[in-house]
Amino acid sequence: MTITIFLADDHNVLRDSLRFLLDAQPDFQVVGVADNGRDAAQQVERLHPDVAVLDIAMPEMNGIRAAEHIRRACPETQVLILSMHRTPEHISQALQAGARGYLLKESAGDEVIEAIRVVHAGNRYLSQSISDAVLDYYVNLHQGETAPDPLENLTPREREVLELLVQGKSSSEIGGQLSLSPRTVDTYRSRIMQKLDIPNLPGLVKFAIRHGLISLE
Repeated sequence: MTITIFLADDHNVLRDSLRFLLDAQPDFQVVGVADNGRDAAQQVERLHPDVAVLDIAMPEMNGIRAAEHIRRACPETQVLILSMHRTPEHISQALQAGARGYLLKESAGDEVIEAIRVVHAGNRYLSQSISDAVLDYYVNLHQGETAPDPLENLTPREREVLELLVQGKSSSEIGGQLSLSPRTVDTYRSRIMQKLDIPNLPGLVKFAIRHGLISLE
């Protein structure tokens, strides 16, 4: 049986290398690729692959938001996150969004092949270093040593606006993309800053980098 796979990563060299690696497997078929989260979510909804492999820090829509969309629109598609981010917050957000697996880009290679087979079978996959980070996080959370994730204070729409804001898009551009008026976008921006206690756009950009919404790569 052939396992159909969709790849989404905004780094062309890594994406093309992964595609070559996966297509070399006799039972794998890469049916599509994307370089941003919004395109990935739309293509996966159309193609219904068995597994979607997503980066987190992508333009237009990050991988966590894309995972949420995919799990709602295509519950039969298993999501695997392949990311440079190893913090418990990123891992927790990805799993809460519906991802069945999480591994680091530094582990890309044979482990990706194994992870795809595991999540396709309906099981979860976490590399050992990720498993240790998750266990430590939840132990510390239970003991009250871990601060809550501030992103949990934002609504899905506020997260969407935040992602586009820190990508440098204007209120008009965001409004056009999300079917909102520029004034409504400005209201969202004020609300986001208030909830996060961040007074300006540079502060929002630093927050977004720290929480994996965008990357410096």
